[in-house]
Amino acid sequence: MDKKFLATAATLAGTIIGAGILGLPYVFAQSGFLIGLFWLICLGAIMLFVNLCLGEVTLRTRGKHQLPGYAEKYLGKFAKKVMFFALIFGIYSALLAYLVGEGQSLSQLLPGNINPLFLGFGFWLVMTLLLREGLKGLKKVETYGVLAIILIIVGAFVYFFSQIIPSNLLVVNFPDFAAPFGILLFALMGFTSIPELRKEIYGEEKLFKKAIILGSLIPIILYVLFVITFMGVLGNSVEEVSTLSFGPLMVILGVFTMFTSYFVLSYSLRDTFKYDIKLSKRVRFFLISIVPLILYFLVNYFQIVGFSKILGIGGVVSGGLMGILILLINKKSKKMGKRKPEIKIPLNWLSIILLIIVFTAGVFLEFFH
Repeated sequence: MDKKFLATAATLAGTIIGAGILGLPYVFAQSGFLIGLFWLICLGAIMLFVNLCLGEVTLRTRGKHQLPGYAEKYLGKFAKKVMFFALIFGIYSALLAYLVGEGQSLSQLLPGNINPLFLGFGFWLVMTLLLREGLKGLKKVETYGVLAIILIIVGAFVYFFSQIIPSNLLVVNFPDFAAPFGILLFALMGFTSIPELRKEIYGEEKLFKKAIILGSLIPIILYVLFVITFMGVLGNSVEEVSTLSFGPLMVILGVFTMFTSYFVLSYSLRDTFKYDIKLSKRVRFFLISIVPLILYFLVNYFQIVGFSKILGIGGVVSGGLMGILILLINKKSKKMGKRKPEIKIPLNWLSIILLIIVFTAGVFLEFFH
């Protein structure tokens, strides 16, 4: 099989699979596995469709662009600002959630009854020092993190298979029907990698569509196995950071996953502020390190939201806005694009309006839930 095809599919799958997976068993337990599975299939299909739409845009457009660049090219400067806001909001939501999750995970993993707030602060301090050192090589850890996640998910499913209680997966709780929506949207996002994949598969563009499909389906399959393992064994007795529900190995998995995700997202945010907005070093430090810490202390002090809710809000706002913009960009690129694409996705205004309604409804469902 073509190496570029496999590498492209693996990159997309690795981008999608992040620490968002740790919150899925908890929200599935709230709604019931079958309702969660319904949302996973529906939102998985929608996100796959949007990924393909973005893939078509990258093939129609000459030159190198990132998401804000495509938004400006086809929709104007205001759309660029909205796309930029969506990206930043999603990153800040993730960084905040990972600080909360790391504090709780380290509190369970380390001896003594240490306050999770202090451990979250300790994690923030370590990450801030690493970022100041500019250890770009640590970004490679993300690749190994994804491989470790895949192996542990499959291994855990096989190991605990005999302990799975089928009745745990048949419970349905309609009052919490919307519980999985936001965090699933967050856990299925991989938009930012599509422009990079276009460069990665250069010369083999005819395989781009299949690579996007495979890269989008792998996380969905792994999410199903992950949730079945936790819910099948524990029922609705799942912690908000799901890896806390099992032994130290799973907790270490959670710590490692959030560590790699936090570092990569912080580095991405730093590059954005440095090269795209050209902010000074002091302002960058404040926005990248101090702002997440302030948000972390505020969330803990006022006990506003927890790990899964932070990711859920980040998912509906960031994923919803980016999804809507990508659909509009795709529609415009069909007329303005300068290159004949290898991917052609049928898109009309009816389907755009329906998907806008879905994304908008997700915002209301998440906040009112």
